[in-house]
Amino acid sequence: MQKRTANQTSHSLTGTEKTRSHLAWNDFEVILAIATAGSLSGAARALRVSHATVFRRLGDIERRLGVTLFERSRVGYRPTLAGEELADTARIMDEAALTAERKVAGRDLEPSGEIWVTTTDSLLMGLLAPMLTQFRQKYPGIVLDVAVANQMLNLTRREADIAISPSNRPPENLIGRQLTTIGQAVYGHRSLGLTPGASIETLASQPWIGAGPRLQDSVLDQWMGYNELRAASVYRVDTLVSILSAIRSCMGLAALPCYLADEVPDIIQLTDPIPELCYDLWLLVHPDLRGVVRIHALMDFLTEAIRGQRQRLAGRLLGQPHE
Repeated sequence: MQKRTANQTSHSLTGTEKTRSHLAWNDFEVILAIATAGSLSGAARALRVSHATVFRRLGDIERRLGVTLFERSRVGYRPTLAGEELADTARIMDEAALTAERKVAGRDLEPSGEIWVTTTDSLLMGLLAPMLTQFRQKYPGIVLDVAVANQMLNLTRREADIAISPSNRPPENLIGRQLTTIGQAVYGHRSLGLTPGASIETLASQPWIGAGPRLQDSVLDQWMGYNELRAASVYRVDTLVSILSAIRSCMGLAALPCYLADEVPDIIQLTDPIPELCYDLWLLVHPDLRGVVRIHALMDFLTEAIRGQRQRLAGRLLGQPHE
C-alpha cells in the first residue's frame, strides 16, 4: 500500500523563490524525513525521490535560512538544534494533516469508496476471503484494498483503515471489537501414521516445524521451549500458511490455528486445542474513522460473519465430528 506523502515529486526553485526565507510544507517534509531516517538515502526512500534530489533540496533550504540543520558524519545526518526545532514543527504539521484527513474521511453519507484493510495471510486464506467477497456483493460501491502482513500496520498514520488481527494485547490508542477466540492444535500429515490423542511428550520424538523470528509469535516459542520441542525443530518459517505447506510436505508436526488446518484433507489433528496457545481475534480501527459509513458497514458485516463461526474458530475436541 502506498504511503501518503504531501508531495511525491521533486520540483525546481526559481531564482525568485530561492531568495525567500519562509519554508513551504515541502521543505518541512524533507527536514522531517532526514531527521527520522538519519540519512539522505533513507529520506529519499520515504519521499520516493532520488538521493541527489534530497541532497539538493536540503542544501537549498539551508542556504535560504542561513543555518546548518544537520551535522554530517560517516554514520549519518544528525539534527542541529535548529534542525530539531524544525523537525518537531514538521511532526506537528504532519499529525495535523493526518487528523484532518481522517475527519474528512468521516463525512461519507453513502457506503462507497475505498477501505484499506490489513490482516494476516492465514486469516485471509482460511477465514476472510469468502466473507470479503460476500461483503463486496452487498456493497458494490466499496473497493477493498487488502494488505497482508504479519505485523500490524500503523492505523494512526492511515497505513490501513481497519485491522483484523490476532492479539491478546491490542494497541490502546485504537478502538475495536473482540470477535472470538482462536484455538490451535498440533497437526501432522496423515501419511505419518500418528494416532490422534497422543501426548506432547510422545509427539516430541517427531520432527517439528517452528515459527521463524519474523512471525513474532512469542507465545508459541515459549510453549515449544517449555515442552522441549525447539531441539526437535528441523524447519522454521515466518508465516502460518508456510507452516501449513510444510506439514503438507511431510516436513514435520506443528501447532496451527484449527480454522486453517481443519480444511486440509491430507493432514490430521493430533491434539485437542491447546489452552496456552489460544488467542483473541480483534477488529481494530482508529477512533476518528468509526463514524465513516463504509467503515461502519464493513465492521458490522465482519463482526456478524466471524462471530457466526465462533465454534469452528475455537477448534474441536478430538472425537467431536466436523461441522
